[in-house]
Amino acid sequence: MSTMMKAFIVEDEPLARDELKYLLKRSRQVEVVGEADGIEEAMRDIPRLNPDLVFLDIELAEGNGLLLAKQLVELDPAPSIIFATAYDEFALQAFELYAFDYLLKPFNEKRIRQTLDKIMKLHKIGEDESRIKSPDNRTAVEQTSKLAVVIDDRIVLIDRDNIIFLGFIEGKTIINTGDNEYKIGDPLIVLERKLDNRSFLRVHRSFIVNIVHILEIQPWFNSTYNLIMSDGSNIPVSRTYVKELKQLIGF
Repeated sequence: MSTMMKAFIVEDEPLARDELKYLLKRSRQVEVVGEADGIEEAMRDIPRLNPDLVFLDIELAEGNGLLLAKQLVELDPAPSIIFATAYDEFALQAFELYAFDYLLKPFNEKRIRQTLDKIMKLHKIGEDESRIKSPDNRTAVEQTSKLAVVIDDRIVLIDRDNIIFLGFIEGKTIINTGDNEYKIGDPLIVLERKLDNRSFLRVHRSFIVNIVHILEIQPWFNSTYNLIMSDGSNIPVSRTYVKELKQLIGF
């Protein structure tokens, strides 16, 4: 990937859109390749322009940004989504479900630079991994079963087999290995894309589990379940994910 990232802005307030474009231009890390004030226009242009980042207002005059985000995460490749919102309660929901990060209005230049720096670090990890390809087309990190994550200013390699679950708890994304609990700056959806979907399964909007570490599946209220993990953790399974769990486990 080139040093300059491509960004698309979805914002129905012209002044806010112009301010964000100005701040992104000042960063010298981003080229704004397109903009839209609604969902229909955004979904027409984003697949064609293939931006690395989409800055997305949650409350749009013609639709809800969360609905657009659901469509964007299905793209291949999917852009990193940074929500822009004036409301804290929306920011938390957005970050948990779909966003790489979120920005509160009015925009703060320092906060925008922190987001861009974090994305650049993750892209550098991807570039470094892709330089060393094995004969079977897997990277060295994939072959050694390591998950590369950014923690503060460090790149940490975590053994995937040791991961018991990943969760979004009290506003923080965590990776639990039993012996350690890592607090990560990325939302679950970013980590989910890096994991082997044969071993890891999302069972709740706030939890992804390693099925190897499931000890018991206990029935709960309203056709839901609780998972007892190898470290004794109790992980809820929401009704949305019960069918997939049953198919994967075979019960």
